[in-house]
Amino acid sequence: MGPGWRAASAALVGGSVAIFAALRRLALAVPQPAAVRSRPGRVWRWRNLLVSFAHSVLAGLWALFSLWHSPELLSDIQDGYSVSGHLLVCFSSGYFIHDTLDIIFNHQSRSSWEYLVHHAMAISAFISLIITGRFLVAAVLLLLVEVSNIFLTVRMLLKMSNVPSPALYEANKYINLVVYFAFRLAPQAYLTCYFLRHVELQGQGAFLTANLLLLDAMILMYFSRLLRSDFFPSLRKGSAGRDVDGEKFLID
Repeated sequence: MGPGWRAASAALVGGSVAIFAALRRLALAVPQPAAVRSRPGRVWRWRNLLVSFAHSVLAGLWALFSLWHSPELLSDIQDGYSVSGHLLVCFSSGYFIHDTLDIIFNHQSRSSWEYLVHHAMAISAFISLIITGRFLVAAVLLLLVEVSNIFLTVRMLLKMSNVPSPALYEANKYINLVVYFAFRLAPQAYLTCYFLRHVELQGQGAFLTANLLLLDAMILMYFSRLLRSDFFPSLRKGSAGRDVDGEKFLID
């Protein structure tokens, strides 16, 4: 990647940050459920989740389109390249930067520390991909997780708003479980095996492999929480009476 293309990529990332800042302002105009309005601590979280939902829809469908349009990319995970994939990585980098700033400036760092760890990993990894132009296909595969995040975010919004529709929550619960396997666990497992078998553990390869293994641990922890919360509630510990108004946990 030449200096001119890197500068253009930096501008794209900055533009993405601005887009999500604008979406955050638009989210202020979205009507809030009574359950959210009545508890001030939930207002920030509701607005933040709406922006997260927008990113999940756009990035998830974009990742699917990129792989459908150029399936040959899957045969060269290390050096495969597409303009669509590059733009997607810039777009999502901007979202992660925006969300990090939103968490910090709204004093949610303590309750949302898991997001800050995740975003730091994603931003550093994506920046290395943008600079070198390598492993972009791996990033697109990882961004398939945003398809899963669509239903995960809907789940959290439903819980926050206390929607009187158990059938809707139940339907989303099972859809969420299926897409969690298909778009989060499966791509993650495939990439982990690929990196451990085919990527040299030095330089960028070592850095990305370490990131991937840490992400594996986080995803399994979130999956365990999801199962306990939605399918085995009797196994939950220490959650009774916990005030989660201001928290932005990946699984709540």
